[in-house]
Amino acid sequence: MVKRTGPTNYQLQQLILELEPKALISRFWKRVLEDLKKPSRQRRIVNLYKIEQFAQDGETILVPGKVLSVGSINKKVNVAALKFSDDAKRKITDLKGKTLTINELLHENPEGKKVRILG
Repeated sequence: MVKRTGPTNYQLQQLILELEPKALISRFWKRVLEDLKKPSRQRRIVNLYKIEQFAQDGETILVPGKVLSVGSINKKVNVAALKFSDDAKRKITDLKGKTLTINELLHENPEGKKVRILG
């Protein structure tokens, strides 16, 4: 039987350690923490057309995984994710949106208010 060790990426381990106290207080950060502890094969992948479909203009979106550049986006949104493809990051910033890491979002919005999880 294989022993499960959790994520081996050092930055992800540090993010998980930083999120654990917040997860005791906030259901939002608890949900994000559960998603980040999953194996990389089960982590979420979201394409830009899904963000276009479900996000409101000016909204903050959190993807506990990777954002890919399939599709187009016509809304100004702030997107926080674990990873971005280069084209996805370029498409979001071309429309004056912001791309954030989850750690940056944690420091900007510690309560997780008015953030939508996609994936």
